Amino acid sequence: MKNRIKVYRAMHDLTQEGLANELGVTRQTILAIEKGKYDPSLDLAFKIARFFGVTIEEIFLYGDTAEQK
Repeated sequence: MKNRIKVYRAMHDLTQEGLANELGVTRQTILAIEKGKYDPSLDLAFKIARFFGVTIEEIFLYGDTAEQK
């Protein structure tokens, strides 16, 4: 699943480690999600979206939606 976590991190001047600390996960988890090697749980996806103050759909791109963007 594609995502825009790196973009939102940059907009908020956050490192992977900084975001990981805010969300209670490891830096490696954020790295794996950003690279599309790991799909977060629904709970973590909501936490990420809430942290940035956006909807899940603004962060995560699923299927055909990812192809169009």
